[in-house]
Amino acid sequence: MLYVANAGDGSVRLFEGNDNAARERIELGSDADNIRIDAATNRVFIGYGGGALAVIDPSTRSKVGDVPVKAHPEAFQIDPDTSQIFVNVPGAHGIAVVDRVSQEQTGEWPVADRGANFPMALDHVRRQILVIFRAPSGLGVYSMMGGKPIATIETCGDADDLFIDAKRGRVYVSCGAGFLDVFEANEASYQRIARIPTVSGARTSLFAPEMDRLLVAARASSGEPAAIWIFRPMP
Repeated sequence: MLYVANAGDGSVRLFEGNDNAARERIELGSDADNIRIDAATNRVFIGYGGGALAVIDPSTRSKVGDVPVKAHPEAFQIDPDTSQIFVNVPGAHGIAVVDRVSQEQTGEWPVADRGANFPMALDHVRRQILVIFRAPSGLGVYSMMGGKPIATIETCGDADDLFIDAKRGRVYVSCGAGFLDVFEANEASYQRIARIPTVSGARTSLFAPEMDRLLVAARASSGEPAAIWIFRPMP
């Protein structure tokens, strides 16, 4: 089953099978956004509206709950080793900690010195949360245990996606400013090892570990058609 969130009308549409046949449509009300699947509890979580994660039961294909947060949730990640979900809530200038079993917010980590925290990734090896801010641009690193700040590193601007390459101990950040930043983990922090030019607006990306490739969506510009750029990490 393919779940597609639609910010414009607040719906989540479901498509099934190899032919992607249209199936159910779940109405959330407004601004349906990021989607995460939790295999451990057999639930689908979707950020939406003025401040909530919708809880979807894939067996009935219906909403069975809401987890309220203080403002619209942007990127969020499920920790498979605990019951926690970490949620970027830029409108509340913080990171919310949610318990996916009780479906309640259990903590909040303020980030008053920075804003527009959109992308997020979890480093399971180091037990760290990586967050990209846009105002000002930077990579924030936090401990999963209590949200203690560990490091802040400057990044390219208007970032929208962030991925961890566990095989190489690297981080990939795609930015609408027209760059792809590559960071490498060291003992205490992360060091930028490359800034690769892309095109303006190319901020959506996907790292596919099974392919060992980073895919970047490049907008049409200056007579060039829209395209998917494929990067092969080296070595």
